[in-house]
Amino acid sequence: MSTEVGNVAREGAQRKAATRSPDGPAKVTITEIAREAGVSVPTVSRVVNGRSDVSPATRARVEELLHRHGYRRRPPAPGDRAALLDLVFNDLDSPWAVEIIRGVEEVAHDAGVGTVVSAIHDRAGAARQWMTNLRARASDGVILVTSVLEPGLHDELRRLGVPLVVIDPAGSPATEAPTVGAANWAGGMAATQHLIALGHRRIGFIEGPPRLLCSRARLDGYRAALDVAGVPVDDALIVPGDFYHESGFTGCNQLLDLPEPPTAVFASSDQMALGAIEALRRRGVRVPEDMSVVGFDDLPEVRWSAPPLTTVRQPLADMGKLAARSVLDLARSVEPASPRVELATELVVRASTAAPRRT
Repeated sequence: MSTEVGNVAREGAQRKAATRSPDGPAKVTITEIAREAGVSVPTVSRVVNGRSDVSPATRARVEELLHRHGYRRRPPAPGDRAALLDLVFNDLDSPWAVEIIRGVEEVAHDAGVGTVVSAIHDRAGAARQWMTNLRARASDGVILVTSVLEPGLHDELRRLGVPLVVIDPAGSPATEAPTVGAANWAGGMAATQHLIALGHRRIGFIEGPPRLLCSRARLDGYRAALDVAGVPVDDALIVPGDFYHESGFTGCNQLLDLPEPPTAVFASSDQMALGAIEALRRRGVRVPEDMSVVGFDDLPEVRWSAPPLTTVRQPLADMGKLAARSVLDLARSVEPASPRVELATELVVRASTAAPRRT
């Protein structure tokens, strides 16, 4: 069962059925108008309700059909729903999810659109239950975050005319849906180059989930920086993780147990970096005097960690904003300028990195 947090804007345009005028012989739904116009049902709904977020050409085509068939909008009825966006995560127990939600909500609120946030948890049947709920609430669009929907569900979204945008796709997207991400390779390279410039040569790396393209790109950036600097890649210094605190704690302990531990650790998420710092604290290893630590995300909490964390900032809220704008554009039949957008990352240097201690 999906976990859903409904945050439906009261001002959103209500989805209406449309009928023939009393002189017409029969009722006809806006689904039929949408089919004839070659647009989605939500697009016709926005035209029927006088919404401004429809391209002029599409509006003219739909209005011509409404006029030709003598349609008129019926009065609001109890239970009619506001326009909605669905924002779908695997899990919601991460601060970076909150940042993405914040960005999506800002754009949705300005557009008078509500947001439904769901977590499908990769459990059997959870995605299908979410799809059942989606059909019931007639969503205008879907933003999928580091999640995987089986091809049949993608096909169902297409059949329903519901546009889709993916943030940080897990592997190659199963559809031609637009994607939004960050410059993960460049961020991984910048973090590693920073440590190399400080004098570190044995740099541990705690990976993210390998199924995610963003994880692979950060690892590739790490490898590239070492290669450019002429530092051999030691696979023993690369340990698995899953972006959460516990795997950072475990991974750092694994690195500390090596015959020759690293002098620095680059964790491919801030949460794992904080877990690594806790592992170092329990071992009596000082940061940054004995070991430097770098994270990835620049979550709000890391500027208050002890010490404040050097990290790679990825614009999570901006990614959410862009995805929301893109899916709303698609809902009004406006194609994105690019099917794949990567926003810039930035190294933020704080107090958790320093030159290696001389022995």
